[in-house]
Amino acid sequence: MSIARETSTTGLSGLPPAPGAEQYLALDFADSAYVLPGGHLIDLLGTPQSTNRWLADRGLAPADAGVQEMCATQLRVLREHVRALFAARVERHPVLPAALSAVNDALSRTPTAALLQWDETNGPYRAALCPPNEILDRALATLAEDTADLLTGSDADFLTTCDSDPCNRYLICRGRRRWCSTRCGDRARAARAYARAKSKAG
Repeated sequence: MSIARETSTTGLSGLPPAPGAEQYLALDFADSAYVLPGGHLIDLLGTPQSTNRWLADRGLAPADAGVQEMCATQLRVLREHVRALFAARVERHPVLPAALSAVNDALSRTPTAALLQWDETNGPYRAALCPPNEILDRALATLAEDTADLLTGSDADFLTTCDSDPCNRYLICRGRRRWCSTRCGDRARAARAYARAKSKAG
């Protein structure tokens, strides 16, 4: 499988976000690596530069954050754990303890509540203890929290995978057609029409 390391915001293929990805950042995160026909993998977190763009486009990091490979790797690792949790939910399989631990570890990287602080000049104010320069920790915690929200919310029952092979994207589907994009839908319909024609010819 070939891997596209440099990508634009929407990927080399120009795929739109899968249904539900605009509502759930975790879904967009899980789908940030996807397979195109021919086995070509697009990875929007494939390089530090593309990772920085992905984070900045979603308000998770400044455009000039200077993301390093170590940070990109941590995000890719968390993404695989999130995908494992999604797969367990969709396929009704037992959850992998390592995936659960990884998400919970990311959740605990930053405080969930802004604590009460006191400035002798201006008085009381609310602020999180996590310094604003800890960009990666904030991003990981935000993505993990959204993952937990999706998996424990009412939309979890509608979480599924795209029905068009070889696409590996997740989506929220409330209808019968489980495709992440018009292109995948067209490909699935064409494959079914071909299969029917071949069956009749046989």
